[in-house]
Amino acid sequence: MATAAPPLKDELDIVIPTIRNLDFLEMWRPFFEPYHLIIVQDGDPTKTIKVPEGFDYELYNRNDINKILGPKSSCISFKDSACRCFGYMVSKKKYIFTIDDDCFINALQQHIKNLLCPSTPLFFNTLYDPFREGADFVRGYPFSLREGVPTAVSHGLWMNIPDYDAPTQLVKPLERNTRYVDAVLTIPKGTLFPMCGMNLAFDRDLIGPAMYFGLMGDGQPIGRYDDMWAGWCIKVICDHLGLGVKTGLPYIWHSKASNPFVNLKKEYNGIFWQEEIIPFFQSATLSKDSTSVQKCYIELAKQVREKLGKIDPYFVKLADAMETWIQAWDELNPPKAN
Repeated sequence: MATAAPPLKDELDIVIPTIRNLDFLEMWRPFFEPYHLIIVQDGDPTKTIKVPEGFDYELYNRNDINKILGPKSSCISFKDSACRCFGYMVSKKKYIFTIDDDCFINALQQHIKNLLCPSTPLFFNTLYDPFREGADFVRGYPFSLREGVPTAVSHGLWMNIPDYDAPTQLVKPLERNTRYVDAVLTIPKGTLFPMCGMNLAFDRDLIGPAMYFGLMGDGQPIGRYDDMWAGWCIKVICDHLGLGVKTGLPYIWHSKASNPFVNLKKEYNGIFWQEEIIPFFQSATLSKDSTSVQKCYIELAKQVREKLGKIDPYFVKLADAMETWIQAWDELNPPKAN
């Protein structure tokens, strides 16, 4: 009896940023081996990253990024996991799953389920995702909204080491997440969330050009806000374009806690700036002329320059990088001929 092919085998790339050998892939082999991997090497490009045999992969280091993008490579972060978004740009698949190199447990199948089922951002269902087996729309849910909207993003969670900021890490150094909540829910329209990039999947065709993880790391005044910045941008754009974002299942096992003192140095400015960044995104609106992800993102970049540039010159630089990112994306991903 023939075994079933892995779901979306030819439609999904797995993107992994790393600074170390990928021995951890052995634990994922039964789940990842059928898929194509895009590995983005962070840090020293002269260091050789070893990948276990048997995997189908591309590996890009900083020299490769500079060669492919030329001057536009300035928009890709260096010495920061934000470099993973380069993998999103060079992929040619419809779906992306991205995970950190210190995470375990098979999350891929549930992400695929989340992405292939509609979201319900316009009206909250108290049984969470009505498209999961054993659930449905509850009494009082408008029939006119039950078709839902296309799901652009599936945001997974983590057992063991929580995704805390540095101050919380410092006051709760031994805290571990042991609560497994068997639920998937759509984040309502108009509601922001802190997106974590260590267990994330998305529909590249629907939202890919907005999955830019910003300018972080080496030479920048902020770090560890890369995925959250992308999350705030994509949520505003998804709300505008009528797309959905799900969160909850799947969980991964996050095995390694990062150094809270190092994290505090990276987050210090962001902890202050986020009190103005978040109200900016909460009030951001996009024009009717912004009918594509690229147009939305360029309009958002202009608003970042105009409004957040008053906080610090960094945001002017970031807005420039957002525009450069879209230019680079369009160069590597020209519109498909009809």
